[in-house]
Amino acid sequence: MQEYLAFRKMLTPMAIQIIFWIGVAACVILALVGIVSGASAPVGGGRQVLGGILTLLLGPIVVRISCELLIVVFRILDVLTEIKEKQGKG
Repeated sequence: MQEYLAFRKMLTPMAIQIIFWIGVAACVILALVGIVSGASAPVGGGRQVLGGILTLLLGPIVVRISCELLIVVFRILDVLTEIKEKQGKG
């Protein structure tokens, strides 16, 4: 607990996993809404169905890539911290 209060350990990497699953759920819900509303439209719902399918397929991938980029930043921070600690001890 003291590491968190002193900002030596970051909370954000754990939060990124939660953000990822929320993003995936949002993509699935939005895709299903798009598919259902497009399929029930009397005229011109094909684009909406296609958009829903694309959101269902590509949305989670985009969310994953975004989250991975954020995680890379924190891993770089961890490596730099390790390097700093090794130089301080040597």
